[in-house]
Parts: sequence; C-alpha cells; structure tokens
Amino acid sequence: MKVGIVSYGGYIPRYRITPKDIGAVWGSDGEAMGRALNIRSKSIPAPDEDVITISVEAARAAMAKVEIDPTDIGAIYVGSESHPYAVKPTATVVAEAIGAAPVLTAADFEFACKAGTAAIQTCMGLTLSKMYRYGLAIGADTSQGAPGDALEYSASAGGAAIVIGTEGVVADIDHTISYTTDTPDFWRREGQRYPSHGGRFTGEPAYFKHVLSCAQLLFKRAGTKPEDYDYAVFHQPNGKFPVRAGKQLGFKEGQLDKGLLVRDIGNTYSGAILLGLAAILDVADPGDRIFAVGYGSGAGSDGFDITVTEEIRRLKRAGPSIQDMIQDAKFVDYATYAKFRGKIHLGEAAA
Repeated sequence: MKVGIVSYGGYIPRYRITPKDIGAVWGSDGEAMGRALNIRSKSIPAPDEDVITISVEAARAAMAKVEIDPTDIGAIYVGSESHPYAVKPTATVVAEAIGAAPVLTAADFEFACKAGTAAIQTCMGLTLSKMYRYGLAIGADTSQGAPGDALEYSASAGGAAIVIGTEGVVADIDHTISYTTDTPDFWRREGQRYPSHGGRFTGEPAYFKHVLSCAQLLFKRAGTKPEDYDYAVFHQPNGKFPVRAGKQLGFKEGQLDKGLLVRDIGNTYSGAILLGLAAILDVADPGDRIFAVGYGSGAGSDGFDITVTEEIRRLKRAGPSIQDMIQDAKFVDYATYAKFRGKIHLGEAAA
C-alpha cells in the first residue's frame, strides 16, 4: 500500500523587512549581512497573527484543494517552536477551525525546525496502519531572534499543512528515513524570550552533519542518486546552507531553486521545509521526483523520497500559490517590525 501527500497548503504573512533596515538600527552593514546569508528580506507576522492563525490558514488552503470530509481526518499534529500557549494545544484549534473536531487524536510537536516533518512521519504510520483515513501534519512558526542578534536577520514567520493518506495521493512518499543525535547547537530554556545558539557550531557539526548523513542514508535506502530527481529541497536557516548542502551531495542549482524560499521570506523554522515542498508541488508534473531533507536543532534530520502522481492534475488550484504569497509583500521599517513583534516592553523602556 502506498502512502503519501493527498493535499497541501501554505501561508506566508504579507509584511516584510530587509536586512538593510535591521542593520541600520544596530549600526551594522545590513546589506552585507543579507548577502552573507543570501537573504533579501524576511516575513513578519502581523500583531494578530501567530502559529495558530498561520496553521489554520495553511490547513484551510490544503482542504480547499480536495473533496475531503474534514471528519475523515483522524489525526492532526502541529509542529512548532513558537506555539502561543505553553499549556494549550494548537492542534485542537485547527481541528475546530477546519470542521474536523471532534478529531480522534491531536497534539503539538516540538523538535526545533523539524517538528513538521516528524508530524508527517507520524501521520504516515497512522494512515498506513489504517487507524485513520487521513492525517494532517503542519509545520509553522513565528520564529524569534533577539534584537541585534544574527538570528534577527533571518528569523521569520510562515507555515504549511500536508494532508497524508493512502487514497487520492498526489505525491507518493516512497521512502523516509531519519538521522538524530544529541547536538546542542540551538536552545531556549523555559521562560526565556529569545533562543541561544552556538554560532559557527550550528553549521558544523550540526546542520551539515545531520543533513548530509540523512541524505546519504536516503540515497542508499531508495537506491537513487542526485540526477534521478527533478527537485531537491533542504531546511533553510539561511540561503547559503541549503545550497552548499545540495551541491555537496551532487545536486544542481536548477534542482534547488524552486524550493529555496528563504531568500525572500527568511527562515520560517518548522514551516521552512514544508513551504519549500509546497512551492515545488505548485509547479510539479506527474512523474517528477523530489528529494527533501529537513533539519531541527538538537539535532536531527528527516528525509523523504517523493514521486508526483497523475492525481496532482485533479487538485483544485484554489487560492494563491506559494509564489503568489511571496510576491504579495508589504515592506515596513524597523519601528513597525519591533512593534509587531513586541520587542519593546514598557517595563524595559521605563528602566
């Protein structure tokens, strides 16, 4: 029995800020930082947007593409590291919003930026075992970066939802594999407003070790090589890491370009790999093959070998595409960005 993607949807906030405008406030060369990170701008959530609203919009977009009874979705999992509530699930709100409640199982996942791919794997197992007809896996974040920190140039907002099942599959997930170790490259303790990171340590031995190791395991399991794929997408903490990883593995720029969204919207954390995959599915044809490897600090990678099916032609192209949302941008200055993100607190200002 095949299991795979039945539908998908994404959401990216309209607001953007450039590295130049961020750097100008902190007395640094923001344009140079943008070039170093290969980021032109990043998305910003509006004051009334959070992981719940982003997840709901992405889930509604996914449901609008197919004729599925929402009550047939038996599992909903939302992966994020910026859930609005410490104790209150995001997944239950999504279930009510799309008409799936009372859903059979719902939970919030957390594994830094790979929580959404972990949710996909869980939904694959549940639907393959016939416990549920469909599962809904979501990766979404409104990521945090301390004022003036290097993360502030990339940490952004967005998310995507993937319906997983064995019927009406638009893209078969032929193989999946993971590579996980205890590598503390990035962390945020309870009560801390902003995360800490290991600087250059986040590249080696964190990101590259896990992404490349997972990719090699996936090649071995699938019996494939880079030239067998039409598209490749990797987790995107910046615009340099996924390109370097792809080229080290033997992929060409043409295979990487469609899913490389970080240049225009920044690092959407748990949403990054799912949004990149959604952007590829927006343009993919039957028979196309996709190589996808996510990454989450802490640290681990999940890899997927995907083949697009004829069912992709039956999807209703309802609502804007991922590229449409990227192009629908409204740029703001740093003061507006700081206000939207709550970076100025009255107690701190008074002090």
